[in-house]
Amino acid sequence: MAVKLAFIGFGGVGQALLRILLDKEAQLRDEEGMETKVVAVSDVMKGAVYHPDGLDGRQLLELVSSGKKLDEYEGQGVTYGLDSMDSIRNTNADTIVEVTFTDVKTGQPAADHCRAAFELGKNVVTTNKGPVAVAYRELQELADKNGAFWGFEGTVMSGTPALRLPQETLRGNTISRISGILNGTTNYMLTEMEKGLSYEEALEQAQANGYAEADPTSDVEGYDARYKAVILSNVVLGVPLAAGDVTCTGITGIKKEDLDRAKAAGKRLRLVASIERTASGVKASVEPVELEEDNPLAAVPGAVNAILYECDLSGPIFLSGAGAGLAETGFSLLIDLIHAERMKQKVKQ
Repeated sequence: MAVKLAFIGFGGVGQALLRILLDKEAQLRDEEGMETKVVAVSDVMKGAVYHPDGLDGRQLLELVSSGKKLDEYEGQGVTYGLDSMDSIRNTNADTIVEVTFTDVKTGQPAADHCRAAFELGKNVVTTNKGPVAVAYRELQELADKNGAFWGFEGTVMSGTPALRLPQETLRGNTISRISGILNGTTNYMLTEMEKGLSYEEALEQAQANGYAEADPTSDVEGYDARYKAVILSNVVLGVPLAAGDVTCTGITGIKKEDLDRAKAAGKRLRLVASIERTASGVKASVEPVELEEDNPLAAVPGAVNAILYECDLSGPIFLSGAGAGLAETGFSLLIDLIHAERMKQKVKQ
């Protein structure tokens, strides 16, 4: 039976996932035994459309790529105009793809979307950091209570499996410390400053390349990495942490001379998120750190992200990959959909 999807939000990431599902339809069916059917899409700006028997994914993509509204979708028996909550509660979708624009500080509206889905026993896959950082324990308990799956692999390092690796492959280890370069924008800027650019020039170049937003505050002040540190503590270490518990210093005060001085001393200056177990709990920080050149994080180039897990049995495990990008983030949602389907098959067996 096909997985029936409702897209709540249909921006670049949601569209990227739909393209992947269309392009890899045969491969997913043959290798994973998974078929998907998009039954609903609801987007504040683009409109909404629903059909219980499924929608034409290529027509959906063509509409939005040409700047048209979803209410121009052509088909028999189609319902238009359902808002996000109606699309969750009053459609036959069994899995919600939650990719709305969400305030990371409050987790809204994504947190309420997750809550509404879980109350009905519907699965959720999302790339929104807010719900996981702000309400992880509450939402996970609600999902578990109602037999729903919650996937959020893309919240830390996009399509690079920074959460699933420790949760599955590193099981049995005690992870004493996690450190990472979790923001590609700042790592790109610091790399370019090492080459000779000023802070202002590096920021301008990052914006021109699409790595930094017009308002880069969340990246350069370390806030983006801070929320990812919270997620890592809550999910991987199992220790509740709030954003306010993470000391945070960004890179706005860094000058080219600071990078030159570190390099002359055989070190590299990088913005590092660190989460460490202590006798009194977990200590977490995001701050510029001078790394020894033999530290694997020191060699991470440009907009790449990386994470280092310090484990008691396996020793240090290092993971590096893209931390952003539409295709990569769309892939993170696919990872979660596949995992949810595999779990469902195990239950049936």
